[in-house]
Amino acid sequence: LKTKLILPAVALALAALGQGSAHSAPVSLHTATITATYNGAADGMLGLDHAFAAGPGTNTSMLDPGGTGVEFFTSDFLFGIDFDASGALTVIANYAIVPGPYSMRFDFGSGLAATPITAFTLAGVSGASGMPGLSIIDSHTIALDLSAMNWSEFGSLTARIETAAATAVAVPEPGALAMALVGLAALGFARIRRKPRA
Repeated sequence: LKTKLILPAVALALAALGQGSAHSAPVSLHTATITATYNGAADGMLGLDHAFAAGPGTNTSMLDPGGTGVEFFTSDFLFGIDFDASGALTVIANYAIVPGPYSMRFDFGSGLAATPITAFTLAGVSGASGMPGLSIIDSHTIALDLSAMNWSEFGSLTARIETAAATAVAVPEPGALAMALVGLAALGFARIRRKPRA
């Protein structure tokens, strides 16, 4: 009876060795061109690629090649926005800011066509209180609602943008597979030894 109960358990364990699971992975923004809006207006964002000067198309930017500065300032210079190549977004308050109608959108365009955004989550807040609203608009656009937040000077929040990763298939180590086979052989041998003699 024990042998009959153990064999299905071993079979289930072997089946589980070959199964994988889907998970999220950081988005790669190395080559992304980001188009931003602030409070619904394109002219509300000033991009690094345009030296943060107002003008047509100033709301677009690629990542800072040096990785040391921000990619956008809001046109009222209340906020600086920094993107990391691995998908981290940091919003920094340049002044102490009371709650107000502050919202932002960031569109990564066709640069993310092969890897759509599947998660946008808060990673941390420093020098600010209240809860930001984070949402995914479509496969390449995210939105922030900061209207319920209080900010001290240089307060910040960080969020992570992630994409769907390929399903990972677990490949058993040779030792684990060998141990499972030895266990099955031992169970079979024990069953043969228990046969009553005539």
